[in-house]
Amino acid sequence: MQEITTADVLAADATVQIVDVRESAELATGMIANAVHIPSGSILDRSGELDKSRRVIAVCHAGGRSARVAAILTELGFNADTLGGGMSGWESEGLPMVQQ
Repeated sequence: MQEITTADVLAADATVQIVDVRESAELATGMIANAVHIPSGSILDRSGELDKSRRVIAVCHAGGRSARVAAILTELGFNADTLGGGMSGWESEGLPMVQQ
């Protein structure tokens, strides 16, 4: 697991799985396009929804929760990274977001 930048996310190939681990109420500000919403507290129960053969990038508000989720997913056999600065950083850079 490593902490990656917004540029890394933008450069990632189309097979990457972006997992937004924020709580539902936090999604009002928007999400990264094509991200899947799995709240951090549900990751163990819902990890089967993810494809182990594809890279995972976990995203939260600032990077703390997503780092913990990426570590858990790595232990489960996923190739998982975390977005440093989270959606706060993504939004501050003016990068595109979609409403869920």
